[in-house]
Amino acid sequence: MKEKILKKAIDLFLNFGFKSVTMDDIAKELAISKKTIYTHFSTKLKLVKATTFYVFEKINSGISDICTVNQNPIEEVYLIKSLVTEQLKGEKNSPQYQLQKYYPKIFETLKQKQFESVNECITANLKKGIEQGFYRKEIDIDLITRLYFNGIMGIKNVDLFQVNKFSSTYLMDSYLEYHIRAIATEKGLKILQKILKK
Repeated sequence: MKEKILKKAIDLFLNFGFKSVTMDDIAKELAISKKTIYTHFSTKLKLVKATTFYVFEKINSGISDICTVNQNPIEEVYLIKSLVTEQLKGEKNSPQYQLQKYYPKIFETLKQKQFESVNECITANLKKGIEQGFYRKEIDIDLITRLYFNGIMGIKNVDLFQVNKFSSTYLMDSYLEYHIRAIATEKGLKILQKILKK
């Protein structure tokens, strides 16, 4: 039952936001009593924390699987983007922004975990890209990794990128193209063009 509650809460939080979804909403969707939810998660805060880290671990596991396949590094970045978009259901209601606003402690812990994960993944991706001639040799790996993470976090700021003006898919696609163009060699740009044509 705990897993069932967790999965339904994730679905509702991603579709309607952390703030607007109540424990009553989750209970109603599952056709169970609110008391049953409280047996497994004593507060909404604990449920939000559990769902947040459940999604994080799932995404992290998927990214590890992608990285072990030994793809072309540019294709790898786009496969990771597809995985994250699928897991977060297109981020219709800016879950990250809501988390930051209403659950700042959970957000800060998650942000640190995300940075560690992105740092490891993108560092490996950049090294591989340089070795294979897709990325320029002179790029500063540590700097680019931090710029990448900051950009990914930044495009989720709905005050700056209003939802009615920029869809999350458009932002992510535009940001990834921007990132690859900044570091790619001619060989890398050819791969990027093929991906963009798809």
